[in-house]
Amino acid sequence: MELLQLLSCACIIFTVGMFSTGLTDLKKMRATQSADNVQFLPFLTTCLNNLGWLYYGLLKGDGTVKLVNTIGATLQSLYIITYCHYTKEKRRVFTQTLVMVCVLCVGWFYFSMVIPPGETQLSQLGLACSVFTISMYLSPLADLLEIVRTKSVERLSFSLTVATFFTSASWTLYGLQLGDYYIMVPNTPGIFTSLIRFFLFWRFGAIIQNKPSYKLIQI
Repeated sequence: MELLQLLSCACIIFTVGMFSTGLTDLKKMRATQSADNVQFLPFLTTCLNNLGWLYYGLLKGDGTVKLVNTIGATLQSLYIITYCHYTKEKRRVFTQTLVMVCVLCVGWFYFSMVIPPGETQLSQLGLACSVFTISMYLSPLADLLEIVRTKSVERLSFSLTVATFFTSASWTLYGLQLGDYYIMVPNTPGIFTSLIRFFLFWRFGAIIQNKPSYKLIQI
C-alpha cells in the first residue's frame, strides 16, 4: 500500500509538472500579445485527453486519476482561453474548439447513454482513452525522423522530454501496481519515445553549439 501511495504522489507531481510546461507558452503570449509562435492543437488534444481520463477516474473511483486530470483540464482550458484571446485566426480556433466539444458530447452520450453501466462501460472507455493517449505519444515520431534528417534538436524541449519520461514511467508503474492495463499500456510508448529523444539529444545536441545564434533574435 505504501508503494502505491508513493507511485500516486509521483504521478501527481510529474504529471502536473509536465502540464505546467505550457505556462511558458502562456507567458510568451502575454509578453508578445500574440499567439503566432504557439501551437494550438496540443492544448486542445491534451484537454480532450484529460477530460476522457477524468471520466474514467470518476467511473473507477481513482482519486489520483481524478486529481491529475482535473488539474490538467483546468490548465489546458486556461491555455486555450489565452490562445483564443491573442490569436488572429479566431475562426480557425473556434472551428477546432467546436469540433472538440462535439467529440466530447458524442463520447459522453455513447459512454453514458448507450453503454450499460459497469465493467463494459469502464473497459470501453479505458480502451478509447488508451488509444487516444498512445496516438498522442506516437504523433511526434514524424518530427523525430525530421530531426535525424537535419541532425538538429532545436525543435525539441529537453525539460519536456525529462518530464514526459518520468510521467510515463510513474503512470506505467502505477498501472502495473493496480493491475490496470488501461493505465499501464498507453503510457509505455511515452517511455520509449522519451528514450529516443534522449538519444537524439546525446547524438546531435552538441551541433547546436556550433550554430550561429541569429535564430534566437526575435524580430
